[in-house]
Amino acid sequence: MNLKIKIPGFLTNLKTVFWAIIILGLIIRLYKINTPLLDWHSFRQVDTASVSKYFLRDGINMLEPRYHDISRVQSGMFNPEGYRFVEFPIYNAIHSITYKIFPILSFDAVGRLVSIVFALLSSVFLYKISTFYFGKNVGILSMFLYLTLPFNIFFTRVILPEPLAVMLGLSGLWFFIKYSKEEKLSSLFIFSILMSAAILVKPYLVFYNIYPVYFFLKKYGYKKVMFKKEIIASLLIIFLPFILWRLWIARHPEGIPFWKWTLNGDGVRFKPAFWYWIFGERIGKLILGVWGIYPFMIGSLNNRKNPFLIAFILGIFLYLSVIATANVRHDYYQTLIVPVISIVLALGVQKMFEDSKKIKYGIFLPLGIMGMMFLISAFQVKEYYKINHPEIINAGLAVERLTPEDALVIASYNGDTAFLYHTARRGWPVVELPIEELIKEGAQFFTSVNLNDSQTIEFMKKFQILEKTDSYVVLELK
Repeated sequence: MNLKIKIPGFLTNLKTVFWAIIILGLIIRLYKINTPLLDWHSFRQVDTASVSKYFLRDGINMLEPRYHDISRVQSGMFNPEGYRFVEFPIYNAIHSITYKIFPILSFDAVGRLVSIVFALLSSVFLYKISTFYFGKNVGILSMFLYLTLPFNIFFTRVILPEPLAVMLGLSGLWFFIKYSKEEKLSSLFIFSILMSAAILVKPYLVFYNIYPVYFFLKKYGYKKVMFKKEIIASLLIIFLPFILWRLWIARHPEGIPFWKWTLNGDGVRFKPAFWYWIFGERIGKLILGVWGIYPFMIGSLNNRKNPFLIAFILGIFLYLSVIATANVRHDYYQTLIVPVISIVLALGVQKMFEDSKKIKYGIFLPLGIMGMMFLISAFQVKEYYKINHPEIINAGLAVERLTPEDALVIASYNGDTAFLYHTARRGWPVVELPIEELIKEGAQFFTSVNLNDSQTIEFMKKFQILEKTDSYVVLELK
């Protein structure tokens, strides 16, 4: 005899459930929304936020984004203008404009809210895609999992371009799916525009395009595919802006961070460490919380004939393989793979719920597995919210108070720009040259939160101390 659980009527209404998930996704991302930008991967977040701050201060210049760091750390070249040529700064423009309109919260909190909005929009397009191929139950489950996986909760409320890139990629795929069924050129055009923007924001979104490639090859064949006007036009729309952007930024190599290391800089690709870190630690443990591997495998094995899902999974595997070193070293690179994980996981969970009806109390098996998945993942992700060095905040405020707004500052923090960002000054995140040479390049002040560091002790003896506490020191370099 099966255990029957009576579900309240309002929970069977699809529209109600849809909006309940959206609201839940918003609420759980508001946790610590207003904390300083010193949580996990703050070194990368502050670089993005810094460009947005310069847009706010100096006006939006999409072709010449700048930030606080003028050091050689990022590119190996002195960068006195503070150029920051990574992603095309769409996210930064939206961040600064949003803050101008709604200056109620802190600047960093608004940046997080912008990312949250993109995450909610991503979940909507993921729902549409999943529903189209697998039905409404899988659509709702995919949406729910995308918004509630602890890993994705954190990494879709960070000040990074990834949430925007994923939203653009998923919305682009949705319009291509519409084109594949209706063959309306308007849908193909919208897909091309959205995917072009996605690749400008994050070039890795090119790996979301395996299904469009498969579709056109199957429809026209290898010989005819490149002679179709609509395909040529689509390719030009998608890739020409990115090519022009790369040609443009090549004028200022000092503003282009090292990037070749992301591919296979340490030779890790397909070595045991590659499989361990990406598929064991990251996907298996951090994202799926170990217990989620079971429904994920069920979802994979029971849907091996869907061309869209196969293409999506293949694209993600290519992404992980090509951008191997970056994916091994940094967990935020896996933000791009969460949509397909959510779909496959939803398929597995649905299958488990269906099978649970066959046995008494069977409903508790999928519920228990999902509960353990969330628990184990959340236990790890909760550490990401912690502020490990709050003394940086007070030191940054001291620098703001003691130095002119246009001062050049050395905020010594081993090359991590988080400290420099909180001083609200341009400068260096590390003493990368002999101090006399940095002074010649314009360095006027030095600050450190490591008072026991031999270099800091040396500088305190050599230069004037403007302010010193138990946690930081500010020196004038003269």
